[in-house]
Amino acid sequence: MNPAACIREFSFEEDYDRVLTLWKSIEVGMQVGRSDTPEEIKRKIDRDPDLFLVAEVRNEIIGTIIGGFDGRRGMIYHLAVQREMRKQGIGAALLAKVEERLQAKGCLKVYLLVVDDNLPAMRFYEECGWTQMKHDLVFAKEF
Repeated sequence: MNPAACIREFSFEEDYDRVLTLWKSIEVGMQVGRSDTPEEIKRKIDRDPDLFLVAEVRNEIIGTIIGGFDGRRGMIYHLAVQREMRKQGIGAALLAKVEERLQAKGCLKVYLLVVDDNLPAMRFYEECGWTQMKHDLVFAKEF
C-alpha cells in the first residue's frame, strides 16, 4: 500500500462531505443514493462505526469502504479509491481491514455487488480472492 496512506474509521463531522465528493467523482460503479444521505450515514455509523473506513493521504480522503454485518452475513458497500491513487494497494488494504473486522465479529460469509459492466472491479475482487456467484441472482425492493 502507498506508505503515505493511513486507514482509519470514518468520522461523520470530519469526513461526510469529503467522502460524498469522492463517491460522486467515481466514474463507474458508484451510485450515490438515498442511503447516502447524512441521516442514513449517521444511522450506519451508530450501528457499525468500526466497519466504515477511510483511507487518507495528507489529510485528503482518497478511499472508502463500508462493511455491514447482520449477525450472520456480511456485506461490502462503497469500496472506492480516487482514480489517481489506484493500483497502489489502497483498495485491497481497505477490503482486507473490513474483512478482518467482519471475521472478528463471527462473520462466515460476505457478499458484495458489482455493476455488470465494471470489469476492472470484477478483476480486482477476483485478485483479492472473491468469486462470482454463478447461480444466485440479487433481488431488491425499495421502501
